Amino acid sequence: MGKTVLAIDIGSTKICAIIARIEDNHSIAIIGAGTSKAQGLKRGNITNIELASKSIKSAVDDAKRVAATDVKNAIVSISGNYTKSLNSNGIVNIQNKEISFKEIERVMQTSLYNANIPNEYEVLHALPYNFKVDDQDFIEDPLGMNAARLEVETHIITTQKSNLNNLKKAVRGAGVEVQNVILSGYASSISILNEDEKELGVCVIDLGGNTSNMTIHSGSSIRHNNFLGVGSNHVTNDLSMALHTPLSVAENIKINYGSLLTPSNDLIELPMIGDENTTHEVSLEVVHNVIYARVEETLMILEQFIQDSGLKDKLGAGIVLTGGLSKMKGIRELAAATFNSGPVRLAKPREMEGLFKDLRGPEFSAAIGLVMYSASNFTPYEIDVNKSVRHSNETPPEASSVDFKAQTGIPVAPAEELSIKDQLVTLPSKKGKKSDEANTINKFWNWATQLF
Repeated sequence: MGKTVLAIDIGSTKICAIIARIEDNHSIAIIGAGTSKAQGLKRGNITNIELASKSIKSAVDDAKRVAATDVKNAIVSISGNYTKSLNSNGIVNIQNKEISFKEIERVMQTSLYNANIPNEYEVLHALPYNFKVDDQDFIEDPLGMNAARLEVETHIITTQKSNLNNLKKAVRGAGVEVQNVILSGYASSISILNEDEKELGVCVIDLGGNTSNMTIHSGSSIRHNNFLGVGSNHVTNDLSMALHTPLSVAENIKINYGSLLTPSNDLIELPMIGDENTTHEVSLEVVHNVIYARVEETLMILEQFIQDSGLKDKLGAGIVLTGGLSKMKGIRELAAATFNSGPVRLAKPREMEGLFKDLRGPEFSAAIGLVMYSASNFTPYEIDVNKSVRHSNETPPEASSVDFKAQTGIPVAPAEELSIKDQLVTLPSKKGKKSDEANTINKFWNWATQLF
């Protein structure tokens, strides 16, 4: 039967909306796309809800026009800014000696319950990176195994509640309801990594307009994530200041002459800032030096992030660079010299049916990753922002809770709308037990009164 999904990547410099058709076999076909300049945002976070809503609406309207369809719900990316991550664990006993999806769900919820999450933060993702069945470590998928005990170690990514609520409010202002929220760096990794890289261990760095998002994968799951508020726009600002030229001119210089390879001594003529009728000559060597200094500094900070993560020795597949800044000539060579973590690869989004030419650049990795996430291209198990336990082979992901409710005879609500009160209703057996006890007491009382 399939479904139509809307993905909205809210980046630091642009909004990208993609509409795709996903069939029952998880195949994807892009049918519409739209982009707009990001307004009301700073480092990927909402700073003006009204302006942000207008930008989102512009991109969404363009995508709907191309796709000739109307989609009311969307999966949305969120910046790694204002996120905090922590690790937690959980353990449960297996009563039936066979691990079902219910036990996996229970142990993951236990790890989430055990996590010390501040009140002002909301969970974005809870990603298990190590299942332990009895005494066996690093079980890839414990489903169906015989065991007496199941343990899990989980990487939990949280974001400020105010940040998440402002994002939802801005998207809602564009006439779209938020169905799910995905970390931008996680979305990028979905669209560019292969299974071997995930298994060997890899660091994905999305070099965007004003931000750089980093995620470290090991054992097919995210083990660490970080954020740096520096991107390609900082290169533009540096050029504008160093060359005394307007920002628009500096942006064109970066695109047309920007390179990290051996500099040229050629001269270019540039207008002066504040007086565009006056020009002056600048050597391309100066342009090279300005760009090189900023990019090298950025990569060195990111290298320090990798060192601080404590996972540097687990990066068997090295570094994968994506995002708009990764298109700069010579960045792979500079990154290889800066990172001492194995090979460096430049990555673009995976090819798929209907992928427009304009969407094939590395700056659209996160947007394509959102679409792929909608087609169940995520880690084998995870808890999402709606507190739903997702399984990459479950179709639909809400099936487990629906079946459980159906057995109790209680009306089913969508997983996204389940509240704590709804979840507490799933205990009819205890109520039945109390009523049985009451009936027994009544029978005993009637018998006693008749006897005496």
